[in-house]
Amino acid sequence: MNVSYTIAIPLIPLAVFLVLGIFNQKIKPAVSGYIGVAGLLTSAILSYYTAFQYYFIHGKEDGVFQTFVEKTNWMSFTETLHIDMGVLIDPISVMMLIVVSTVSLMVHIYSRGYMKGDDGYTKFFAYLSLFSFSMFGLVLATNLFQIYIFWELVGVSSFLLIGYYYTKPSAVAAAKKAFIVTRFADFGFLIGILIIGYYTGTYDFQTLTNPEGSIIANWASGSFMGLSILTWALILIFMGGAGKSAMFPLHIWLPDAMEGPTPVSALIHAATMVVAGVYLVARLFPMYYFVEDGFALNIVAYVGAFSSLFAAIIAVTQTDIKRVLAFSTMSQIGYMMLALGVSGYEGHEGVGYMASMFHLFTHAMFKALLFLGAGSVIHAVHSNYLQDMGGLHKYMKITSITFLIAALTISGFPFTSGFFSKDEILVAAFEHNKLIYGIGVFVAGLTAFYMFRLYFGIFWGKNTKYEHTPHESPLSMTFPLMVLAFLSIATGYTHFSEYVSPDKMGFETHLDVKLAIVATSVGLIGIALAAVFYFKPNNLSDRFAHAFGSFYKWTYDKFYFDEIYLFVTRNILFKGVAASAAWFDRNVVDASMNLIGNSTVLASQKIKKLQSGRFQDYAFAFVGGAVVLALVFIYLWTN
Repeated sequence: MNVSYTIAIPLIPLAVFLVLGIFNQKIKPAVSGYIGVAGLLTSAILSYYTAFQYYFIHGKEDGVFQTFVEKTNWMSFTETLHIDMGVLIDPISVMMLIVVSTVSLMVHIYSRGYMKGDDGYTKFFAYLSLFSFSMFGLVLATNLFQIYIFWELVGVSSFLLIGYYYTKPSAVAAAKKAFIVTRFADFGFLIGILIIGYYTGTYDFQTLTNPEGSIIANWASGSFMGLSILTWALILIFMGGAGKSAMFPLHIWLPDAMEGPTPVSALIHAATMVVAGVYLVARLFPMYYFVEDGFALNIVAYVGAFSSLFAAIIAVTQTDIKRVLAFSTMSQIGYMMLALGVSGYEGHEGVGYMASMFHLFTHAMFKALLFLGAGSVIHAVHSNYLQDMGGLHKYMKITSITFLIAALTISGFPFTSGFFSKDEILVAAFEHNKLIYGIGVFVAGLTAFYMFRLYFGIFWGKNTKYEHTPHESPLSMTFPLMVLAFLSIATGYTHFSEYVSPDKMGFETHLDVKLAIVATSVGLIGIALAAVFYFKPNNLSDRFAHAFGSFYKWTYDKFYFDEIYLFVTRNILFKGVAASAAWFDRNVVDASMNLIGNSTVLASQKIKKLQSGRFQDYAFAFVGGAVVLALVFIYLWTN
């Protein structure tokens, strides 16, 4: 299969970014919107064409999906250790091409209506294109260093998008917070990459993840503190993934990132940037599975499970609808991580890996729909808060119906895509770890409850009196909602396991009826409770909040993790480490340089009279020097 044309998929958004960025003041806003959409549409068509060619025509040989690579050497260190730039086509990279291109295209179309009249309209589309270029480059990377380069580009472009409203102090603070927190995580990622390069002699994904290769076979060649060197490297790499995917305890940037425009929230926090960590672990999955009997994979499982539960509990109490969706994203990413963590490698045991990728695929569609639906609501009522909403179904029927479809899907309602992908995750968890399975089932119930709390609170509940009568969003905004609503259902029927599996052979899955009944029942209970609390006006929610007392307040305040981080940074890092470093800099480094400079000035003051500028002084010095030299030579000659 010829895959050389796929390099155009990321290069087209890059070209759009350069054109819109350079000619920002010369291109009319409406034209820049069309340019942005046209660029992403072209990349999306190429992505769909690649998927069709790969999955149905050229990708499979002898029952196994092949890997196709086009790359060129960029930088060499030794015969084996070098950095290449190119594209890697295999089942998960093709799947991610579909996800990124579909969601990015829908966000570009939606933004034409949502951002209409904004002063930075052209700049916004330039930033969107830069982000899309970065994500395409990340998913097509052939080696660890290439993925790291685009990983950082994703961080830069998300910083620009989150801080788009740069006149708002809260948006600027949110952008800085996201950038700094993910930089700490990426530092671990970089160290892990360097360790792997040093001990294995390669960064290439194909070499690193070959189950029969020398790297996985010889993983125990070095150890540190009871674990192999490669295990430490994989844990550090997961640290980078946990930061980008907002896993506990590196999650604090995600809710604040809602300060960006709503299309940004859909693009970054629904299907693209936040799933980069899941994609990274999946890309290196054979290493995580085989090295030290999957010790690092157990860490992935438990961090994912705890993050999923932690975020779901917080989401129940939030009143900003975008923050509810942000914590929902964190919870669902945790689901994907725990699925990877409980996955085996052979045959039916590979369900966890497949289920994680399947849920990533379906989640992209319904979470993008939820964010864009929330944006449609915010566009109508000019508020993010539930208390300012209610009874919007009669004004915004398309938004209401599509939002309901997304809420049902994320709740695992029967025969939606979320029902199928969540069932596969719970099957894998049940087979490998009953504790994690229990957490998964409880989170499924919480998810259904907080999503329908959101749905009923926005579209039903109280009949709020609005200053201006709300109205349905324009077609440029509702069209993506309808497309994503269709995909939220249809993606569940793709026979996903036949295309994406850890051994690239694919397998057929069967619905586990007993486990499906358990998960569905819990989800329906969550929906029913939300209906009791929020479908009609009552004070039940206030009474329960009061009954939970301090725990409710802790949950509403996100367990004070922002305050904890602020205390640590101010009192330990700033006043302790930074203040000590500043004192050393002033009193040792600067003082040493000042001493050298002052000594030089003092010496120059003492000897500057030697350069008086008067001829007779120079003649005197010349003659005097000649006399001294003559006396010295005479003395030496006579002795």
